[in-house]
Amino acid sequence: MKATLRTVRLALAEPLRISRSTMTARDAVWFTVEHEGLTGHGETVTSVYYGLNTAELERQLYEAGLDLGHFGDPESALRERPAGNRPPAVTAAVEAALLDLCGKRSGLPVHRLLDAKSARTAPSTPGAPSAPSARTARTIGIVPAQRAAVQARSLADSGFTVIKVKAGAPDPEDDLDRVRAIASAAPRARLLLDPNGAWTSAEALQLLPRYAELDVEAVEQPVAPGDPEALARLAERSPLPLIADEDAVTYEDVRRLAGRVHGVNVKLAKCGGPYEALRIAELIEGSGTELMLGCLTASTLGLAPAVHLADRARWADLDGHLLLADDPWTGIGGADGVVRASELPGLGVRERRVGREDAA
Repeated sequence: MKATLRTVRLALAEPLRISRSTMTARDAVWFTVEHEGLTGHGETVTSVYYGLNTAELERQLYEAGLDLGHFGDPESALRERPAGNRPPAVTAAVEAALLDLCGKRSGLPVHRLLDAKSARTAPSTPGAPSAPSARTARTIGIVPAQRAAVQARSLADSGFTVIKVKAGAPDPEDDLDRVRAIASAAPRARLLLDPNGAWTSAEALQLLPRYAELDVEAVEQPVAPGDPEALARLAERSPLPLIADEDAVTYEDVRRLAGRVHGVNVKLAKCGGPYEALRIAELIEGSGTELMLGCLTASTLGLAPAVHLADRARWADLDGHLLLADDPWTGIGGADGVVRASELPGLGVRERRVGREDAA
């Protein structure tokens, strides 16, 4: 097998402000595996929060490509899934590329491969599950209430029924005004709130009842990560379901919180790929903690593996590609509020444009 890398710049359609930063663009590194004339693709993106810069991603993926040369075919590499000591985001990109390639070689979409691996349905069985789809949340950043209302109205008109609102402005009343404006502009939309850990526990206890009065459905990571016990204690007293995100990175993180928070936001880039996400989903099943599938801002290529799992989640927050000024891949939709996996072999996505390529 031969691996190649390509690095491109993904610009956002408009700056996305959250409580800890404002993002306008990020780099994506595409990892392509070729074997016997077929190719599989995966993507990972830079993240200041997770300490992933472009050079480090390129180095890690280059080494991963060399490691794949020890395998005779992508199926054996996927069975072994050698993670080494690599960041989960790199492991997820390699796994995505292998799944894409194995799907193309077998003629099966990735969701069928994942069903087979998790012993749900053999890929050759007639009547296997149809391609997953889900209504995705669409994010509105920390913007003035009037601007948020315009965005919410446009999203509702386009078909979105779930809106995620970023919170954590210096003045908490600004956040409340934004949510009121969105609720008024899109009265049928379900609202999720995400302060990205901006509140103290005392602030959360004061603010959560006010958001409950505004019919917010659930709140992600209201308090700073690093003290999951504090988050669990807050969940016991919260009038709203609380979803762990930054405090639920690994399988062990989720194991400690299972049954103690109302949900966990599983992102393939932070847990290590689709198979690890399946392990987490099995871990929390029946615990009272429900699954949210989330994402980083990335292209359709980066989002596609999670979309193939979308029917397993209570909440889908898979809008990262919709935030881009120009998505270089296509194949999962989402502009109408629904992301859909393809029945085409592999990930079912295709590239719209080319970028810079380096051999690995």
